[in-house]
Amino acid sequence: MSAENPAAGPPELPELISRRITGAAATDSCPLGICDGSGFVIDEATNTASDCACRAARIAGARTKSLAGRIPRRYLGVSFDRPPVSDLARTAPDQIRSVRRYVGAIEENLRSGRGLWIQGDVGTGKTTLAMLVSKAALDAGHSVAIYSLPRLLNLLRESMDSAEGKLDFMDRLTAVDLLHIDDLGAENRTDWVLEQLYSIVNARYEAERAVVATTNLMPDELSERLGERTVSRLVEICGDLIPLYGEDKRREFRAERATFAERAG
Repeated sequence: MSAENPAAGPPELPELISRRITGAAATDSCPLGICDGSGFVIDEATNTASDCACRAARIAGARTKSLAGRIPRRYLGVSFDRPPVSDLARTAPDQIRSVRRYVGAIEENLRSGRGLWIQGDVGTGKTTLAMLVSKAALDAGHSVAIYSLPRLLNLLRESMDSAEGKLDFMDRLTAVDLLHIDDLGAENRTDWVLEQLYSIVNARYEAERAVVATTNLMPDELSERLGERTVSRLVEICGDLIPLYGEDKRREFRAERATFAERAG
């Protein structure tokens, strides 16, 4: 029997021993410290094996490993204690507290399928805050898929060469512990875009899987650009929008850097 099939029962002990000898199963240690990394707990007395609590996460990780689960290089060092987040803590303290609370309870939030979405103008720091959430999930050992909406839809189009390809991609998007979608509303509004976006969000909703998302859209634009059904599902998953307003922090930084260069010159 294959250990990658969640519907299959536990294998017999000789099969497990064979895998351990070849090193095919125990490539990683058990995150819970229970099994030997194979996903099964062996009872030597009865010559049987049972599922370890880590097995479901291992299967989900195997299904989603081809998704984009890395923090982009620009955001590798994101922290509540470093700019621009530390600066936002002074100008938008309530919003930072909301994100910090979510990150502090990341295990519970992902387990219950609770998400978070952030709204604001270009350069206000919403993507950085969303990356903090994804980084916390990855650091906690969870699977994360990170995409801008245009990139996600492009991949979905590419997968539609066959019905099986699209279903497989959608299944993997549903299985991942956290789906991070940047720039909701950045794609041109078409019937196809609305249908696919709803399919993605609704699948996450039905599976009780968390979403973290960002958007430039104002609250009164959401339904028109994303569709009422999608917005309704996002509200169910993520609750109220976290608003960020203010000047473009990137433009502000460039201005400060130019001023510094003039003084240094």
